[in-house]
Parts: sequence; C-alpha cells; structure tokens
Amino acid sequence: MSAPAPDPDPAARVVPVRVTTLRTDPPGAVERDDAVVAEAPLELRFAGVPGTVLLRTPGHDDELVRGFLWTEGFVRSPADVVRVERPAGLTADEVGHVVDVTLFPSPDAPPLDRPLYASSSCGACGKRSLGSLRVPAQACRSTTTVARDVLVALPDRMRREQAAFDATGGVHACALFTPDGRLVALREDVGRHNALDKLVGYAMEARLAPLDGHVVLLSGRVSFDLVQKAAVAGVPVVAAVGAPSSLAVSLADRLGLTLVGFVRRTSMNVYTHPQRVR
Repeated sequence: MSAPAPDPDPAARVVPVRVTTLRTDPPGAVERDDAVVAEAPLELRFAGVPGTVLLRTPGHDDELVRGFLWTEGFVRSPADVVRVERPAGLTADEVGHVVDVTLFPSPDAPPLDRPLYASSSCGACGKRSLGSLRVPAQACRSTTTVARDVLVALPDRMRREQAAFDATGGVHACALFTPDGRLVALREDVGRHNALDKLVGYAMEARLAPLDGHVVLLSGRVSFDLVQKAAVAGVPVVAAVGAPSSLAVSLADRLGLTLVGFVRRTSMNVYTHPQRVR
C-alpha cells in the first residue's frame, strides 16, 4: 500500500510554553528559562451545542477531534465526520479552544456519553457506565506481517522525530509506519490516547483509514483504551516501548491484534497473535 511521505515537521504546531524555573544544581540554585509542554482544554460543540471537553496539547486539533469521534464510537466510519471548524463569536479565552463539529447523521450512532471533561491522562474519563467503556470493533483478520528486525528499529526512528519531546521532555508520541519500516506520520501530545487519536485523525484526512497494512508504535505503556482505539482504526500490529496492561493483552487477543511490548534494539515481547511477526 502506498502512503504519503512523513510530515516535514510533525510537531510544527505543537508550541512549548516558556516558564521560569529555579534549577538546583551544586553549588547553588540558578533561575533560568525553561520550556514545558502545553496543556489546554478543547471544547467540542455539535451544531453549536456543547458536547464534551478534552484536555490536550494544542496542535493538530482537527485530527484529534476526528480521531476521537471515530475511535470512541461516536461515528461509524471516517466519512461520518463531515466538518470540523472554528465557530464565530467566541470570547478571547475560547479562541483556539473551541471547535464545532458537523456529523453525517447515523441512526445507530450512540449518544455522546461523555458529559464531563476527559483529562490528558485518561482515555476513559467522563464515561458513566461499564458498558460505555467498550466500543464496537471488528476482529482483525489482516494478513499484514512485519519483520522482527524492522520492529526493533522503530523506536529509534520515532525518537529522532520527537521534536516536542526534545523541547520539553513531557509528551508522548505515536507513530504510523509501513511494514517495511517507513515512517508515515508522527504525533505528540501530553496524553497518550490524544497522540493516537491525532494520528488516526491524520489517517482519516489522508484517506488511509482503516489502517490495515500499517504498524502503530507507542512511546509508553499500552492500556485497554489504546488497544481499543487501534482496533477501531483497523491497525493489525500495535507495538510499544513500554509494557501492556492485562486488559490490553486480553482485548488484543480477543480482537485479533498483534500486540508487542518492551521493544528494544535487540529484543521485544510479543503478547498476542505472533504470526504477524516474521
């Protein structure tokens, strides 16, 4: 499958915030300028009606919204998100932090079940029942395979592109690769699930979704919600620098995803469906 070239600067719109810090190194303390990752609320409105609030790192907001709505089951296909735009008449505090979404009407789409804000550290915050945690996703039957030598090289490839992490040391990354190890796109955010939603939203806009024939690499640990988002987006292979949780492993196994953790230069753990790792 062909794919567009990587963004020339994947974090071009992720702008760090400058602060003053007191650095305590021997022999004393020194005041100096520092960069920290930006975190701010994003309000989603639907035909002008407030729906939910996401805490995110500003940048690639349209992608975040599109990816969030699809991977959380509020739309059934990428084409259902018709338009994401900045509404007029905002206050000074709202400018840059409010979007209005137009959806293709779907009779079987669930109502928005997140009346509370979703924090940047929690992909399930705001959901009100155990049943609402699970998003419908088809079992993966992809025949995509990836060589072991390709997988172990991906973290270094991703790390070289993490511009926001270089500036702040405080963001997660999610990268999309082809099975031969070519970087398609990378997104960074203070929230792991936000970074993945931005990446999925990029794929939606680039008409690459569903993402069969691709590998997703995560910079940290793998939780239930990240595996579920990847499954909805059609990703057959999810790899991570960190560890998976028990729910992540069981969900990946049930849905047919290949889940790989602790990816290092010489080793990795394949937790589910190892037939896709050559």
